[in-house]
Amino acid sequence: MSEYKKIKLGDIFTLEKGSLQSSKCTPGQYDFITAAEDWKTHESYTHDCEAIVYAVAASGSLGRAHYVNGKFIASDLCFIMQEKDKEKYPVNFQFYQIIFEVLRDEIVSKTKTGTSKESISQKNLSKYEIPYFDYDFQIANYERLVRTKQIIAKISKETESQKAYAKQLRQNILQDAIEGKLTAEWRKTHPVIKGNPDFDAEALFEEIQKEKKSDKKQKELAPISDDEKTFEIPDGWKWVRLGEVVDSVVYGTSEKCSYDENQNSKILRIPNLSSGYVNDEDLKYTNLSDDEKKELSLKENDLLVIRSNGSPEIVGKMVYVPKQFENYCYAGYLIRLRFSISQVGYFIGTISSASSLRNQIEEPLRSTVGINNINSDEIKALIFPLAPLSEQIEVVKQIENFLMKIAQLEQQITQREEYANQLMQSILKDIFNN
Repeated sequence: MSEYKKIKLGDIFTLEKGSLQSSKCTPGQYDFITAAEDWKTHESYTHDCEAIVYAVAASGSLGRAHYVNGKFIASDLCFIMQEKDKEKYPVNFQFYQIIFEVLRDEIVSKTKTGTSKESISQKNLSKYEIPYFDYDFQIANYERLVRTKQIIAKISKETESQKAYAKQLRQNILQDAIEGKLTAEWRKTHPVIKGNPDFDAEALFEEIQKEKKSDKKQKELAPISDDEKTFEIPDGWKWVRLGEVVDSVVYGTSEKCSYDENQNSKILRIPNLSSGYVNDEDLKYTNLSDDEKKELSLKENDLLVIRSNGSPEIVGKMVYVPKQFENYCYAGYLIRLRFSISQVGYFIGTISSASSLRNQIEEPLRSTVGINNINSDEIKALIFPLAPLSEQIEVVKQIENFLMKIAQLEQQITQREEYANQLMQSILKDIFNN
C-alpha cells in the first residue's frame, strides 16, 4: 500500500526561470528545452544536471513537463525544477515527470492566471500541493508507470491510425458515390431510359430548367470544359454546375440575435451546423418583419451552406434541413439553397463532402489569409455529376449504409481511447490508494 502526503511543490523543488528566448536560439550541440513538445539545440548551456523543465507561459503548452539529464539550456517560458532538500524530500525525476504529466490539467486549472494570455506564476506553482511519495516507493513504481505509458502510447498510436483510416474510408465512399461506382451493380438492372428523369439525368436536367424560377440577375455560368471533368461518369449521368440546378440562393439575416425567446424568429447559426447536422442547441432569436420571415423561412430539403469561417474545411459545408426545422430562419454567415425538385437538394447535400467538390472550394482558399469566404457566385459555379432521380435514391441509400458502419467503427475507436484513459487513472488510483 502506498503512503503519501500532500506537500507544497516549492518545498520539494526549487523553481528557476529559464533564460533563453526562442528567437535568440543559435543551433548547437546542447539541448534547448522550450514549452513545445519537441526540443531544439543551442550553442551553449546553463545547467548540467537532472531536472524537470515545466512550461508556464505558453497557453497551448501550459503544464508540459520535460525530464532532462545532462547539459541543457531552458526557455524563458519554463521553470527548471531541481531537488530542494535531498535528505528530506529525495526525488526520482522520471517518476515525477509522469506524475506532473498525469496531473497536468488539475495543476494548470488551479495555478494559471490570465484569460487571453494564460500563464503560471512561480508563487502559484510553489504553493500547489502535490502528492509526495517515499523515495523507495517512487523507485518501485516508476517502471510500472512507464509500462502503463507505453501501453497507452501504443493504444493512442493505433487509435490515431484508425481515425485516419476511418476518415479516408469516409472520403473514399463519398468519392466512389459521386463517380457512380457505388451503384454500378444497381445500374445493371436499371438501365438508362432516354427522356425519363428517373433513369436519365439529361431528362432530369431539362425538367429542372422548366421548373426553375427565372432570375434576371443570374450571371451566365461558364460552360464546363473537358479539363474540369476530372473523372469518368456513367452513361445516363450529366456534368452540371450547381447554379444550373438550384432554384434560389439566399443569404441569411444580418439582424443581431440574442437568447430572448420572446422575439419572433428562431435563428440557426454556424454552431447549429458544425456537427454536419442541424441542431437547435444554443439557439438564438431575433425579430424579423413579415416579408423577411417569409423570405428566410426554411423548408424541408433546403441546404444551408457555411459561407465564412476561419477554418477552410468548414467553409462551403452543406447541411441538409430536415422537416423539424421548417420555418426556422438563419443568420448572415449562412446561405440557403432551395431546389425545385427537393430530392436533388438531398442528393447534393449527401455527396457535398466528396473530395472532388471540396477541392473546388478549398483550393482557392489556400492562398487567402484570415477569414475564408465563399460567395453565391462561387457556389453556383461548383461542378458535380447529376445522377437520374431513381439512382440518386440508391446513391444516398448506399452512402448512408456505409457511413453508418464507419460511425460504428469510430465508436469502437472512441471506446479504445476511453480505455486508455481509464487504464492510467486505474494505476494512479492504486498508487494514490484511493
